[in-house]
Amino acid sequence: MSILAFDLGASSGRALLGRLSDRKIEVEELHRFPNDPVKVGNRLHWDILRLYHEIKQGLLQAKHKGVKLQSMAIDSWAVDYGLIGRNGELLSNPYHYRDQHTDGMMEKVFRTIPRADIFGRTGIQFLQFNTIFQLAAHRQSNPAIFREADRFLMIPDLLRYFLTGEMMNEFSNATTTQLYNPRTGGWDAELLARLELPSSLFGRVVYSGTYAGELLPSVSDELGIGAVPVIAVAEHDTGSAVAAVPALDRSFAYLSCGTWSLMGTEVDEPVMSELALQLNFTNEGGVGHSYRLLKNIMGLWILQEMKREWDRAGISYSFPELVKLAQQAPAFGAFIDPDDPLFLHPGDMRPRIRQYCIQTGQQPPEQPGEIVRCILESLALKYRYVLLLTERLSGKQFNGLHMVGGGIQNELLCQWTANAIGKPVWAGPAEGSAIGNLAVQWISQGMFSDIWEARKVIRESFPVTIYEPAQLQAWEEAYGRFLSIAGLSE
Repeated sequence: MSILAFDLGASSGRALLGRLSDRKIEVEELHRFPNDPVKVGNRLHWDILRLYHEIKQGLLQAKHKGVKLQSMAIDSWAVDYGLIGRNGELLSNPYHYRDQHTDGMMEKVFRTIPRADIFGRTGIQFLQFNTIFQLAAHRQSNPAIFREADRFLMIPDLLRYFLTGEMMNEFSNATTTQLYNPRTGGWDAELLARLELPSSLFGRVVYSGTYAGELLPSVSDELGIGAVPVIAVAEHDTGSAVAAVPALDRSFAYLSCGTWSLMGTEVDEPVMSELALQLNFTNEGGVGHSYRLLKNIMGLWILQEMKREWDRAGISYSFPELVKLAQQAPAFGAFIDPDDPLFLHPGDMRPRIRQYCIQTGQQPPEQPGEIVRCILESLALKYRYVLLLTERLSGKQFNGLHMVGGGIQNELLCQWTANAIGKPVWAGPAEGSAIGNLAVQWISQGMFSDIWEARKVIRESFPVTIYEPAQLQAWEEAYGRFLSIAGLSE
């Protein structure tokens, strides 16, 4: 049985063909494409029609291989959205979450709705690019568009709509908007009213594994393929990545590692305590009506931006070359807090790293290897900090950490993470989001009874690399310095 997963990340997208045979999953990459934001004037957008085009190219690649698809599904990053007008057309290009239109918007919203009220209704952590703040900024800058809008769709919802003509909002992504109330199981009418957002924009929320229509005749005719069923999986890519964590113990900690790093654990009910608000943790929807108690960490974004900066200067390094240079640089030279707002927006990171180091009384790293080592060591130490907070908040103790996602191809980061947390790291699979996407499609078709059976098959189908902790004393001392420099306390 062949199915297709489209996994759209913040920097690239891919189409993976999945086959299930004798309880073994096989995957084949059919199509990979860049996902570059587009700057127009001072605004940053996603090229949503290009993404739609690339999805059609992935379907064509399956056709050219003679594959008859049983289903397909899409997952992507969270928080961003499009508005559909009364004529059924997209009203404007979706904004990129790193666009500056949300600068200062959190404080403006808090003057209308106190921070504690929002958390008490949604259980979602506060990030300036959350959908609630994007919508408030959008309404402030262009109120007329909300008079024309008929429906609000997040990125996978929107692409599904282009393919099927069906409009629905998927649960895992809906929860990330900070407008979904897990206690009532739907959009929070009071928040929408106080933000003066029409409740009619926000449609039916469906759980992962829901049949969401099939390809429109116009799409099928254009591509020369049949009416492929489309499934709403856990459409937030982290939700799909966590579905693919090959855990055998039902109490586990995970790190989905890519442009963003998301660390947490799976819980049956959202944790919406005063401590969760204080620690700025989030409760995002998962597979099987579960929740992901987690915290966002900036991830490999800073390194990716540094590479782009060097590329623009005509200094071309591959990521493996940068990792090798980092390995050769002196240890623990300087640290940054990856989540400092200084590093949120696109642009030259080197002067910002220098600024952060000077402000915190450190000698800034100068050579490429020193800069990369600073970024990776700081990430590993931040992972330890968040893992300890996760244990404190969940009341669980974890024997190690499952790492999934493209970031695990950086073996140095995996090892340094094990060193930092003082526990084993189990790394794999790399294509976690796409594999979780496939798994939920198979659950919807009855091929797996639930997510735990799927995780068992995933563990048997893909290798897991074990990283044992080392150099514990040196990393313990470095952690103390890191906390002091970043102004963090446990």
